[in-house]
Amino acid sequence: MIREGFSIGALPVETGVHFCVWAPEAELVEVLIGRGEEELAYPLERDEEGYHSGVVLEATVGSRYRYRLDGGESYPDPASRFQPMGVDGPSEVVDPENFLWTDQDWEGLSHEELVIYELHIGTFSPEGTFTGAIPLLDHVVELGATAIEILPIANFSGSRNWGYDGVDPFAPATAYGRPEEFKQLVNEAHSRGLAVILDVVYNHLGPAGNYIPAVTGGRFFTDKHHTPWGDGINYDGPGSRAVREFIFENALHWLTEYHVDGLRLDATHAIVDDSEKHVLAELVERVRELPGRHRFLFAEDERNERSLILPREAGGVGLDGVWADDIHHQLRRAAAGDSEGYFSRYTGRVEDIVTTLKQGWWRTGSQLTPEGETEEAEGTPTDGIEPKRFVHCLQNHDQVGNRAFGNRLNDDVPLPVYRALSALLLAAPSTPLLWMGQEWAASSPFLYFTDHSEELGKLVTDGRREEFKHFSAFQDPEVRETIPDPQSPETFEKSKLKWAERAEAPHAGVLNLYRELLAMRKTEPALRVSERELFDAAPAGEGAVMMRREDGEGGALLVVVNLRGEIGVDLKTLPIARLEGDRHWAPVLATEEMRFAGDGAWGRYEAEGTLHLMQPGAVILRSR
Repeated sequence: MIREGFSIGALPVETGVHFCVWAPEAELVEVLIGRGEEELAYPLERDEEGYHSGVVLEATVGSRYRYRLDGGESYPDPASRFQPMGVDGPSEVVDPENFLWTDQDWEGLSHEELVIYELHIGTFSPEGTFTGAIPLLDHVVELGATAIEILPIANFSGSRNWGYDGVDPFAPATAYGRPEEFKQLVNEAHSRGLAVILDVVYNHLGPAGNYIPAVTGGRFFTDKHHTPWGDGINYDGPGSRAVREFIFENALHWLTEYHVDGLRLDATHAIVDDSEKHVLAELVERVRELPGRHRFLFAEDERNERSLILPREAGGVGLDGVWADDIHHQLRRAAAGDSEGYFSRYTGRVEDIVTTLKQGWWRTGSQLTPEGETEEAEGTPTDGIEPKRFVHCLQNHDQVGNRAFGNRLNDDVPLPVYRALSALLLAAPSTPLLWMGQEWAASSPFLYFTDHSEELGKLVTDGRREEFKHFSAFQDPEVRETIPDPQSPETFEKSKLKWAERAEAPHAGVLNLYRELLAMRKTEPALRVSERELFDAAPAGEGAVMMRREDGEGGALLVVVNLRGEIGVDLKTLPIARLEGDRHWAPVLATEEMRFAGDGAWGRYEAEGTLHLMQPGAVILRSR
């Protein structure tokens, strides 16, 4: 919160360091500054809202400090910019202007250009650090992705974590490097033409090292609302204005101090707020007030709620897009046969895959059961919403990591099917998201890993295995014991990408396919537009889907995605494939070509307009 020109936390000024903390239950807050083996105390001034602030002349950049409340316990700063000794140690004064940026000419990307590459800093590179990720940005550029999306980096307990257990929302994780090293990563991404989107968590805090409730006197959370992680964050009760400002300033801090291009808001369905203006709507307003380039705001939300992505002028929240996982669930059921848990709500039938592609998500208030019956369901219609607003994927950190053994899609389906699904994703008009390693069908799993204390760690391990007891494969307790222990360092190490395998068969061929598909997405006029009226999809038999993309000027692409055995499609008789005059279709890419690690026997296209596919795979045809 900007108070008399200063933000919360510790910020250097000409005469020392300005400290500001919201501790509404405390009458006296002192800053304890470390001086060798002793700590010197400096009292702050309290205002009527419970903010304690003041300038400490003796503090400098690099000073270690804590806040002591009413002469009792002392705590790290809830808005600490860095925790050099971990979540339980003192905070460090950081100069937000201590980095020499060279991205002044960076203008960002348009939404139509976005191809998002999701990654986890700790397992993306062998080093598992911000600086370790920098040389690998060249791979992302050569692949054809245009943005990296980084799992949360807010500081967490221990040395390894997915990031969703963060407890220091303003501090880059000590395990990954210093603040200036994260700035270096962003700067280097921009120099390569890559945007940077950062995952942030505004629905809960982690279980270990969370001192915010102690500093705020319990005002940060409320038992009025409940989430899967406990009490909800207090966005609408007494003291909620300060809580909301804390979140707004956190978002703006990543977007301005660190130059990131956008935020992905974790589990927005668990951000419960009964205020007249929802905290998400106010967050969008604050971000849109920032000068310069457009900053992207995406939600992860399981409700299929259209208001999130409707423009503010139409009464919506005004987010740029939402993770829409229904297409993942349909395709996974169709290709891998998953039918338990939430997959039981999806059919996997090509008719319903088509509907999901065309709508953006499947559940729009009613849906068909796998038995073909209509039932009421959560969700809202998608009429009038542009396809680019839906972020679609074949896999992401959740859909891989929340499986018992962290297995990827390419572990569970034949490579011809995997390549066909890849073509479907990258030729669709939605915003595609790739999970790191997907582009070469990586062999490494992505497992659930933590590094908590022994007591908490045992609860996490037992809880993780207990989650799977309702699945048929894990009814036997002995089988559940084989699920990797999140606390084991080996679980973390197994999750690291194996970069050398990119040059090996069949990985190299799959990588070639992804590069060509992404190059087409960038150069083909029909793939560069996202208007709903220029896109269509239709079934092609029981096991194939067809998509048509048009450029608005007479050009078109046809994508035939076959997920099963041999098929023949007469393009002349299908409305989706109709062409005017003497125009005809000509194949330009088949996913089973040998350069993509296929066997080359993908099929044939006959002059009279019949397409034969001998096996699962996809063919892209261009109108001529």
